[in-house]
Amino acid sequence: MKKIILALLILNSLSGFSQDADYKVSSYFTEGIKAPNTHYIGEAWLNAIIHDDTELGYNITKATFKANSTLDWHKHSSAQVLIIVDGEAYYQERGKKPVILKKGDLIKCEKDIEHWHSSTKNSDVTYLALYGGGQPTTWTEVVTQEYYDNIAKKLGDH
Repeated sequence: MKKIILALLILNSLSGFSQDADYKVSSYFTEGIKAPNTHYIGEAWLNAIIHDDTELGYNITKATFKANSTLDWHKHSSAQVLIIVDGEAYYQERGKKPVILKKGDLIKCEKDIEHWHSSTKNSDVTYLALYGGGQPTTWTEVVTQEYYDNIAKKLGDH
């Protein structure tokens, strides 16, 4: 019985490879690549699910930030929607109070609005970022560890 189950598992996995020959199939479950520490402090992985598809005109990136990781202030030339898939995130737009976003939350940031978002002090976060293609992200200011820690204290997450 164990040999039959093993053979079925092997055949099933091989059939998956043959399907990939005719279609470009990617996986949401792939962790992605570890992002270089250019515009954040901590650990982050990015999975570009849809990127620079001119026909669709938008990108979908799955981002995972380990707890206690910061992302710098930035803005986009199109609106951006964040969908929190797992964990908790800080989110703040310039001139507004920061908030904690939780699994299932969705937030839209209008184009050219300076903002930052990342994991909370005590929770990893995975989110989907949907945004227009074309112009790259404009990075505006570093979110320092001190600033991030003060946000955590203000939100009672320290």
